[in-house]
Parts: sequence; structure tokens; C-alpha cells
Amino acid sequence: MANEVTRYSDEELAEFGKIIEEKLIEAQNQLEYYINQISEFGESEDARVRGIDDSNGTVEQERMMTMASRQKKLIRHLQNAQSRVANKVYGVCRETGKLIDKKRLLVVPHATLSIEAKQKS
Repeated sequence: MANEVTRYSDEELAEFGKIIEEKLIEAQNQLEYYINQISEFGESEDARVRGIDDSNGTVEQERMMTMASRQKKLIRHLQNAQSRVANKVYGVCRETGKLIDKKRLLVVPHATLSIEAKQKS
């Protein structure tokens, strides 16, 4: 195929850039919420009074820490996607070198694998 498209247009990249920016702001807000929850849990007078006997509180705090860790990872992925947009290599599958389907990128804007490559791994 001589006319095979190897990258998204500047207009499409700008569209993806906006989506990524929105997702990044949302992820950063969510991370801030988790961090505040963890902080409040640690500062709560009830938590100090109950001490380490309250396993429910410990489980909840661990859950919040896990969710915060996931948000940090998502933020890193979104920031990397922003770099790919800036470098005009966004949307290219790292395995096949072909464009990742636009529908996939709209759902998972930080994707680096096409569905085809993802199913093989």
C-alpha cells in the first residue's frame, strides 16, 4: 500500500492532545483526593484512639494507597502520551508500527499497542 497513513494529522493530534489533557487533569484531581483521604485518615483522632486494632481502617488506608499508586501510574502514561503528541508519533503501535485505531485511542488515550498487538502479548 503506497498510500498507507503512518501518522495522525496535526488536527487529529491536537484533538487527542485535548482529550489527554482533560484525562490528565481528571487523574491529578483524583490523585489529590486519594492523598487527602490518606492524610485525613492518618490525622483522624478516631484512628489514633482506636490504634492498630482496627483492621478495617488499615484495609481502607491500604486501598486508598493502592488507588493513589494506580493514579500516579496513569498520570505517567498520560504525560508520556502528551510527549508522543508533541513529537508527532502519537498513535503508532510500538509493536507493529501501524496506526492504532482512533476508536481505541479515544477510549484509552495512552495506549501504545494496537488491539492486534495487545491480543498477541
